[in-house]
Amino acid sequence: MKYKRILLKLSGESLAGKGNHGISDDMLEEYANQVIEISKMGCEVGIVIGGGNIFRGLRGTESGFDRVKGDQMGMLATVINSIALESVITRLGGKARVFTSIRMEPIGELYNRDKVLESMKQGVVCILSGGTGNPFFTTDSASALRAVEIGADLLLKGTRVDGVYTADPEKDPNAKKYDSISFSEVLEKRLKIMDSTAFSMCWDNNMPIIVFDMNKPGNLKKIIEGTKIGTYVGN
Repeated sequence: MKYKRILLKLSGESLAGKGNHGISDDMLEEYANQVIEISKMGCEVGIVIGGGNIFRGLRGTESGFDRVKGDQMGMLATVINSIALESVITRLGGKARVFTSIRMEPIGELYNRDKVLESMKQGVVCILSGGTGNPFFTTDSASALRAVEIGADLLLKGTRVDGVYTADPEKDPNAKKYDSISFSEVLEKRLKIMDSTAFSMCWDNNMPIIVFDMNKPGNLKKIIEGTKIGTYVGN
């Protein structure tokens, strides 16, 4: 096993499956099975999930919501997704616990880095919800922050695309995939991997990122074992 502690970032939209909204039972089970698999191998797992399948703060402002209130609604959406994933992991025989960035007992335990690390060492998948707990920060920023805080070996960004391309592969058939790329090259080529705040935090703290297709069963395990999948971003 090459990586012993990881932070997995999942988008809320990915939980919706083929639909645009809500939570797909099939996608939840698929993700849960992959996470349980690597956890049982001894990999310590932290997860941050977005909330875009339920509510997106920025989009809410277009409907007239105050940005701060909209972002707070988005934070709650990430908690809903986190509880759903925790429930399925537990039902399938794994161990999981939700931590929240704002006080929300008994829904989840208030995030505390030392408690998270202790739980991870006991084989508990720690789902870190509520973003950073502050408005104006995305769950990308939360995943970068938590990855650095818990001393993860790398940040895994699970998407529906199998890596980073020269252009959007869903729109440009000539787009070429990068097997690896440096932080500076990403900036130079203006490639959109995550928002600038999150990307800067990873770069400044030398936190490597792997962008990969989470929807392909077995990919998560292969990455943990050291197989080159997706796109590696690092110094």
